[in-house]
Amino acid sequence: MPEIKLDAETRTEFGKGAARRIRRADKIPAVLYGHGEAPRHITLEGHQTMMAMKHSNALFAVQVDGGSQLAIAKDVQREAIRGFIKHIDFLVVNKGEKVEVEVDVHITGESAPGTIHVVESQSLTIEADATNLPEFVEVSIEGLEEGANVTAGDVTLPEGAELVTDPTHTVVTISVPRAEVAAENEDAAADEAPAADEA
Repeated sequence: MPEIKLDAETRTEFGKGAARRIRRADKIPAVLYGHGEAPRHITLEGHQTMMAMKHSNALFAVQVDGGSQLAIAKDVQREAIRGFIKHIDFLVVNKGEKVEVEVDVHITGESAPGTIHVVESQSLTIEADATNLPEFVEVSIEGLEEGANVTAGDVTLPEGAELVTDPTHTVVTISVPRAEVAAENEDAAADEAPAADEA
């Protein structure tokens, strides 16, 4: 994914009151940090930023003070009920640098008939090039039978990415719904019970 441009301006007001004023103006307070430099407090245009944050692990080119700084979003604080963005922490990155990020797990395929899958881990932690971060990883459960487990180490990662999550960590399990198991047990018990006229 190409860099996403974000227009920003240096922020000089701080505190809860200042943050509320910024959000009332349809803007978002944020901070740029990393590489041993002092944090840079900035303000972002609200709508542009909301649209940009729809992409997981995007690489941003933050335009501020006449320059451009590459960064990734490390922490996005949202309002609990309405979901609007309250604040963003951006980690400054350089091309060629590797960073740790969380990637969502997307399930593909269908497990064996009569089974269901349970996602034990919604995301994995990986290390990858800051300029080539995946939005998600795919986990295929096609044809998997009851009792099958997919671990983090089984997941195919994009080229150049390395797994940080424990490779033995379970990502998906395949099972038969309990109701069906109970029904099968009842049927089996009925088959084994003697008929009334045989008693």
